[in-house]
Amino acid sequence: MDTCIFCKIVAGELPCHRVWEDENHLAFLDIHPMREGHTLVVPKAHASELFEMDAAAYEALMRASRTVASRLKPAMGVPRVGVAVEGFEADHVHVHLVPMDHGFTKDDFGRPRVDPDHAKLATTVDKIVRL
Repeated sequence: MDTCIFCKIVAGELPCHRVWEDENHLAFLDIHPMREGHTLVVPKAHASELFEMDAAAYEALMRASRTVASRLKPAMGVPRVGVAVEGFEADHVHVHLVPMDHGFTKDDFGRPRVDPDHAKLATTVDKIVRL
């Protein structure tokens, strides 16, 4: 896609701080990191939604992410690497790998803790289970 920022990075049209790549994936530092070493892993072929990827491409992305995470732990000196896959900022599947020396708090995501609405949660379960 000619307007996709990650496709432009993969094509070399935009710079990135590359940390790893293979034939089908590219990993580079997030320019607005949550923590030092925050890395994005993207498939080189454009994909808009994670769950619309074919099974082989999905599994390959997870393996690539695991490979990068295994390098981040010792490089950043952390006991674990957090992972998130979200589709809010860019229309290109990307995996966030975040080195963690402690757990996340509500402030890390801007979601305040509120008392759960169990009735609404039960209604949502019914919607999902009925399929």
